[in-house]
Amino acid sequence: MKRLLLTLVFASFTAVSALHAATDGEVAARRTALDVAGAFANDGFKLRDGFWAGQFAPGKSKILQVNLYAGNQYYFTVGSTAAAKKVLVTVYDETGKPVSGEPYLDTSVAATGFSPENSGIFYVKVEVVDGAAAEYCLVYSYK
Repeated sequence: MKRLLLTLVFASFTAVSALHAATDGEVAARRTALDVAGAFANDGFKLRDGFWAGQFAPGKSKILQVNLYAGNQYYFTVGSTAAAKKVLVTVYDETGKPVSGEPYLDTSVAATGFSPENSGIFYVKVEVVDGAAAEYCLVYSYK
């Protein structure tokens, strides 16, 4: 009984601690990213479950690793709060070489779309090009 109680307490603590308490800025950045990603959904893209959120600043970009599959098309969309006047999202292959894609840029939001020739690990870099430190949210779509 004691073991069961400890297990339940630990499980509930783990479930609660796994939840990320998003800041108001991260929520606003996610809303911005989802607005643009919704346009890609009109073209048949499906929004992948999950997202990355946090803070970034000029000169302090964030790099995320993703596993992508040849034959699929992807769009990576980053939204940010208004403090970041211009943001950029760039995708790199496993050797660190930027992949060419279809860029979309607007105030506080950017996206890039591409179709990998080979399956494997890719890196997505989000950065503030103009403005101040801000919260960001990155989502991606595929088809």
